[in-house]
Amino acid sequence: MTETIAKIDLPPPFPDHTQLPESDGTFVKNFQEHPQSIILTDSLGPILLQIHPDGQYAIGQDSGIYWRETEPPEKGAEAPDWFYVPNVPPDLNGQIRRSYVLWREHLAPLIAIEFASGNGDEERDRTPLSYPTEGEVIRPGKFWVYERIIRIAYYAIYEIGSGKLEVYSLAGAGYQKLTPNERGHYLIPPLKVELGLWQGSYQNQTQLWLRWWDEDGNLLLTGSERAEVESARAERAEVARQEAEVARQEAEAALAAEVQAKRNTISRLLAMGLTLAQVAEALNMTEAEVTAASQD
Repeated sequence: MTETIAKIDLPPPFPDHTQLPESDGTFVKNFQEHPQSIILTDSLGPILLQIHPDGQYAIGQDSGIYWRETEPPEKGAEAPDWFYVPNVPPDLNGQIRRSYVLWREHLAPLIAIEFASGNGDEERDRTPLSYPTEGEVIRPGKFWVYERIIRIAYYAIYEIGSGKLEVYSLAGAGYQKLTPNERGHYLIPPLKVELGLWQGSYQNQTQLWLRWWDEDGNLLLTGSERAEVESARAERAEVARQEAEVARQEAEAALAAEVQAKRNTISRLLAMGLTLAQVAEALNMTEAEVTAASQD
């Protein structure tokens, strides 16, 4: 009797992160987005405290900006990865903001930043809102909405994969692409800061990060970086204090040794029969100093 072995087709291997969708509309697109938002918000804190001592500003991180009423509602919203709105309360009637509703706030964000996981085509999409046929709506592109409808003063697109950064400024009816300064940064005058790229490590990730600098080109530090700098400064101050204390003690010891040596010399010379005047002349001292030293 011949045994027949059936062929079994093995299932394909589980896909890795490069084969899975970047987003289903609810989760962020990559592991850098969340820490990238935090580093921008955290480091800008001291500047915003100067501009808004009353705390009247809001920062959105992957939060919706509703710019038109439609069904379903989310079709009338864009969600920048990071945006800042000056002169609005951080919450509404004591409740945490769930979104930013333009037709109720009547104030556009000063700056919006998109972290592009791909080549930035989605973030540069200038497709206008249109109704080609009855009941059909062409969804507008993100760039068009920010430029023509919401009217965000500054718009930055950072391509995470390539490290490319573009910044646009609203001039008249549309956006004008800005040119970086000699440091490779883009000046945001209302905030008196510059936006640029920084290579370094943050939250266990070493790569290019979008960061702020002041107008003099000094990197704006995060809270942990400021604490680290302060700790290093305090450590240096303590080392300097200890070194000064050691130097003082050594100087006192040297002086005491010198005094004791002179006292021993005076005692020896007097024991040899020299007069007080002779000892004083030999040691270039006054007789009073010799007398005082010999009595200590």
